This record gives sequence, structure tokens and C-alpha cells, in this order.
Amino acid sequence: MSDAVLIRLSGITKTYGSGQAAFQALKGIDLVIEAGDFVAVMGPSGSGKSTAMNILGCLDVATSGSYEFEGVKVEQLTRNERALIRRNYLGFVFQGFNLLARTTALENVELPLIYRGEPAAERHAAARAALKQVGLDGWEHHTPAELSGGQQQRVAIARAIVTRPHVLLADEPTGNLDSHTSQEIMNLISGFNRDLGITVLMVTHEPEMAAYAKRVIRFVDGRVESDRRNGEDA
Repeated sequence: MSDAVLIRLSGITKTYGSGQAAFQALKGIDLVIEAGDFVAVMGPSGSGKSTAMNILGCLDVATSGSYEFEGVKVEQLTRNERALIRRNYLGFVFQGFNLLARTTALENVELPLIYRGEPAAERHAAARAALKQVGLDGWEHHTPAELSGGQQQRVAIARAIVTRPHVLLADEPTGNLDSHTSQEIMNLISGFNRDLGITVLMVTHEPEMAAYAKRVIRFVDGRVESDRRNGEDA
């Protein structure tokens, strides 16, 4: 890319249903996100923030408007092509961890690499390195039931970053954690943004977590109500 723009949303709308039952979740979103940014997305339930994140994560498509990812118009891609963007460029962290219950930490972290078809030896090495990065060296063979909530979220973060994604999408990553563990997780995510240059897009309800971001975007009624750098006056 000739500039630092990673993501550009132009006039994005999303409508569910049709006729009298139609609900417009997004009402014309314009957004530019530069490579290396750390963006917290806030807003009340039903504001459209999760819908926007699903579109950004190529999990859903807009009803109208344009979504450019690294210069590629995502709305022109097939379902399989969008899956390739998810596989090769995006990492996901969820509130509920989404780990496979009977599978070790190492095997959970290897999953994205299996989908990529990487050889077993390389998968093992990359997964071990990712677990070490999140402070779980020595926990490779524990299953989720043998891990605390904070450790489970660390495994989920290791799984998200093992592919060295360009973008980490985190949906309420501290929603199920106590305040001390939440701070540890946010320090991890901030470190990956700072040290590895991974762009972070994070949905959160918590101002304390949004304070870790460089920029806070607030959604209200399907529109961007405000978009500020942290530290700017409201």
C-alpha cells in the first residue's frame, strides 16, 4: 500500500429482514483505520458496534457501501475469498474464549495453522512460541478445564496471534474476567499492538479497557457518534 490506510469503510449500511420487519443496524458508516492503530469500539447494546465488527471481520457482508481491506474491495469477493482474508490476515478473540474443551492448549493454538495446511513440526513450534509470548510456557498440555479464565483467554490470544495477523479483532475480551486479570490481558493486547505492529479493533463496554486504546469510536443507533484519540477533550 502506498499509505498507512489498512481499512476504509464508506457508506456502510446493514439491514436485517425486509418490508415492515426490516431493521437497519448500520445507517451509513464512514471509517478509516490505519495500520498499527488500536481502536476501542463502544456503544450501548443495539448500537451497531457488533454488526460493524462482523463486517470488518469478514463474518458478514454489508447491505450497501464499500469496505476496502488493504486496497481490496471486500464486497466484491466471494465467500471463499473472504474466508481467505480471515485465515491469512485476521485474528479473533472472543469474550467466551471459544476453545475446544477436550483439546490441549497447544492443539487449540495450532488450529489456525492446521487450516492453513502448515506442516506439523512448524505448527508445534509456532504454537509453543505463541504460548510463551502470552506467558503460558509449560502449560501446553493442559486442557481448558485445567486452566483459569485468564489462562484460557491467554490461550485464545495465542491462537489469534500465532498466524501473525495484520488485524486482531477482540469482542469484549475481558468481559468474563476479574479486574486484575483484565488488566493483564489488556497489557498483553497492548504489547502486541506496540511491539508487533498488529492493528487492534476491540469492542468493549468498559471505559477502563477502552483507556488502553489509542482511539475510541462510539456507536449510537447505527451511526458513529464520536471518534476521538484517547487523551483528546470530549
